[in-house]
Amino acid sequence: MQGKVQNRDVFLDKVAKRLGRARKMTIEPPVWKYNPQEEYLKGASRDELLEAFKTNGTGVNCDVTIAKKADAPKAVYDSIKALGGGPIVTWKDSRYEELFGLGKLFKEQLPGENIELFEWNHTLGRENIEKANTANIGITISEITLAESGTAVVYSDKDRGRTINFLPENSIILVPKSSIVPRMTQATKIIREKVKKGEVLPSCINYITGPSKSSDIEMKLVVGVHGPVRVKFIVIEDL
Repeated sequence: MQGKVQNRDVFLDKVAKRLGRARKMTIEPPVWKYNPQEEYLKGASRDELLEAFKTNGTGVNCDVTIAKKADAPKAVYDSIKALGGGPIVTWKDSRYEELFGLGKLFKEQLPGENIELFEWNHTLGRENIEKANTANIGITISEITLAESGTAVVYSDKDRGRTINFLPENSIILVPKSSIVPRMTQATKIIREKVKKGEVLPSCINYITGPSKSSDIEMKLVVGVHGPVRVKFIVIEDL
């Protein structure tokens, strides 16, 4: 149910009066002389963006693999085996098959090898979180990918539980090559345009840069404090 704002104009008029100025309904954004945030990888090709993402993703302790669309199932399977197999938890998302061709891998090959795979089901409630908590690998998809920092931007919704990215010990994030942009500047523009068009956005958007880590205690870096110990990016050549 959508809430209703009560007495907004009366409240704002009173605030403006106390401040001794007229109430303004719109605020003009400043026009900056310099915009360095727009310059990083400006005009870069898709291949240049991919190379930057690979370099910077590796720099934040991620493993980055690049595969053609036809080779995506093998790349995912090899990564699963390298990370120790199941249990695996995934979103309920048709793009696994439509974009990456993983239907046979998920529905036939892995079950045939007794590798457990659980698909998020919002009707099961808390059971989804328990499955994610006991999973060895979580497999998700990056909506927008930042070349500058090796970051995946991940949306959540009722069929895409956010805990899949944080509770399993290992995380595999599938990255469409077309999703790679220079930096957060472009990502926020994409999200803002969706808002302007009236698109419904998720309540949670996560920017994931490598495995979880902290150096709060005695300035000693510890990996895997509050999330996956290992993050694997598989970039799919979808262009």
